[in-house]
Amino acid sequence: MDVLLAALADPVRWRLVCLLAERPRPVGVLAQLIGARQPQTTKHLQTLERAEVVTVERVGQRRIYALRPGPLRDLAEALGRLAEQAESGPGAAFERHGLTLHAERLAAGGDGWADGRLFTFHRTLAAGGDLVWRHLTEPGLLARWWAPDDLRVSGLVFEARPGGRVVLEYRDAEDADGTDAVAGRAEGVVQDVVPGERLAYRNSPLLADGSPAFTAHVELHLRPGGDGTDLDVRYRITGSTVDSADFVAGIELGFGQSLDKLVAAVTTDTTNIGTNIGTNIGTNTGTNTGTRSAR
Repeated sequence: MDVLLAALADPVRWRLVCLLAERPRPVGVLAQLIGARQPQTTKHLQTLERAEVVTVERVGQRRIYALRPGPLRDLAEALGRLAEQAESGPGAAFERHGLTLHAERLAAGGDGWADGRLFTFHRTLAAGGDLVWRHLTEPGLLARWWAPDDLRVSGLVFEARPGGRVVLEYRDAEDADGTDAVAGRAEGVVQDVVPGERLAYRNSPLLADGSPAFTAHVELHLRPGGDGTDLDVRYRITGSTVDSADFVAGIELGFGQSLDKLVAAVTTDTTNIGTNIGTNIGTNTGTNTGTRSAR
């Protein structure tokens, strides 16, 4: 594929491919049609032949070149898959975020422009309240999900008590060694804690100069739901600055992605717990049975 792409990247060779798509043609005629000398045209055709996109037959004193559609069809399918991936994957989310970002920047006419803005989220988690609560309050578990899809938590303090500190730092998900710039940092304080039921905290994303872009007042409410736990989140903004538009634009998508990662993390842990219990029961049963038989 790389050889084909390199061959097609030259505008003269692309013109030759277009001409050969119409019908097979001899070298001399192709040279006339592209306005080049025959030796130069031959070199371009040889490059296309090495890329296996054209074939040549000698007919009398003439060399007739013809297009091979297979490699072009393979390339078209590969490009189509890339387009579908971009339309349905993270690229699509990024495009939607771009539209939201533009709108929020236009709306940010002065300080306080987004005050009172409320975002609500709901997720159902396939686990009991105790396990969900641990994922909401224990730093080791929080770090697994508390960042959007393209970011990772690189620093975290969460003291699950009234007055406890909240510090969140994140980097690009692929910045494994931490050499790239920090993508963001937020600081806040825990306000209310009712284990297994309610958690409330304030958190402020920081601008480049270290000042808060706005203050988010976040409330998380847990309640039993079906075979798991229902989680409702209220995310309210105060103290918004003109420079906070970029942060506000990312709340719905970014926090939503984080909660989706929470759902996945809890599901994985629930599955692992079930598997371990089943394994232990099977092992213990086999051991006990063997012991009884030995008796």
